[in-house]
Amino acid sequence: MKAYSFCPVCGTMLERGMIDGRERQLCLSCSWVHYINPLPAAIAYTVNRNEELLVVRRAHEPACNEWSLPGGFIEAGEKAEEGCLRELMEETSLEGKIDALIGIYPRQVEPYGSLLVLAYRVVVDDDAITINHELSDAGFYQEHLIPEVRIPLHQEIMRDAALYEPVQ
Repeated sequence: MKAYSFCPVCGTMLERGMIDGRERQLCLSCSWVHYINPLPAAIAYTVNRNEELLVVRRAHEPACNEWSLPGGFIEAGEKAEEGCLRELMEETSLEGKIDALIGIYPRQVEPYGSLLVLAYRVVVDDDAITINHELSDAGFYQEHLIPEVRIPLHQEIMRDAALYEPVQ
């Protein structure tokens, strides 16, 4: 994320100073402080009734052609769970049900800056996939057949999800 040069409130050149124990940009004229807040995102660790995992291949940057878990940004006014299920639906046409929160992950990434990623375990009954323009491929895979997922955050979510035991 590009740093501000001027105050968005009054137009005065910003200075740097310690506020609340962190170095931040601030306006000495109107006291505006630039708090760098993360963008919220959601990832769907999606399984079908056979406990096969959905992985998708990205068609665009970032991580073009990489295998990943589906997900994206949570929109204004949307609950995290709603954003997770919306992203799953947009990318794959799958309707799912949130089964559990796997974890919450702060990340610093290019080109978006600071993210706060919420990963959910999602279960689908109907696993017929229709991908949108964001993906080049998608499928459900048994654990030993999952294509290599090389995105570190997605690897971490997959490891954390392996600790989850579904209630029978």
